Amino acid sequence: MATSRLTTCLQDGSLVLPPEGRIALFGATTDHDLSALPVDRCQVIQTFRPDFDALSARGFDCVTQETGPYAMAVVFLPRVRTQGQAMVAAACAAAPGGLILVDGLKTDGIEPMLKACRARAALLGQVSKAHGKAAWFAATDAFADWSSPGPCRNADGYLTAPGVFSADGIDPASAALAAALPAKLGQSVADFGAGWGYLSAQILTRPDIAALHLVEADHAALDCARANLDDTRAKFYWADATAWTSPERLDTVVMNPPFHTSRNADPSLGQSFIAAAARALKPVGHLWIVANRHLPYEATLAGHFADTTEVAGNGGFKVLHAQRPSRPRR
Repeated sequence: MATSRLTTCLQDGSLVLPPEGRIALFGATTDHDLSALPVDRCQVIQTFRPDFDALSARGFDCVTQETGPYAMAVVFLPRVRTQGQAMVAAACAAAPGGLILVDGLKTDGIEPMLKACRARAALLGQVSKAHGKAAWFAATDAFADWSSPGPCRNADGYLTAPGVFSADGIDPASAALAAALPAKLGQSVADFGAGWGYLSAQILTRPDIAALHLVEADHAALDCARANLDDTRAKFYWADATAWTSPERLDTVVMNPPFHTSRNADPSLGQSFIAAAARALKPVGHLWIVANRHLPYEATLAGHFADTTEVAGNGGFKVLHAQRPSRPRR
């Protein structure tokens, strides 16, 4: 588990749960220690599909949007400061008169966050442990101005939201991949890890596309993609691309896969994306992928495709084209 601060303050008695009422867990993931909480009283607000599914399997009530009121709310701090502030504001609004606990790692900015919280509310307790801190205070409307303004246009004119990948503008690696794509991709195409839809928007400029399947695990990013793509050929799936089952055999898969599991670099995630693409493609199908230069994807590609070629790139990233997947029949 990434943290045990919540369990620590509950077990030592410095924090006492309200005797009744629901408890909201904003941003709880499978990395967080939730063992001291009553599962039947908790509702997890989580927009990342793998964590949503995993916590649901453990018996938690999981939703993508809070359904207050709650007696208490716990905010597990994300890395993006504005996203964390919005979560605190949402927690206060959803648990009026209740207790708000904010938990996070030092590397995720918990200390400046708690300093900002102290300027607006009196802290009732605090614990430091495992390279992070947790502190709690009574819900107040003093955080109302931290509320999220919702999705907004980035510098390139696309609708994005705080916390989604490359929210401020087009990712250079994705732009390089888009530039390398051929004029014809086939009729059935998928964008694995579609994000807010930049690559999909470029794919849909091709008139021969009959269906484009956008597969994205971040619910907020997928909502932005829906707004950015006004095209009936686009089909949207809130799903983990590594476990997604395509409704049809695909001519092409395009991807700029993530390479972090939670906060830790994990090349096996991109490798799983490659394996999933091979399963979804037609026998003569194509995979177009962009990745950071240091990621060891070539061996995985060789294990799943007959041919792989580097078609573009620079010192920071590479664009690879693989074709003719070799995989067991369904």
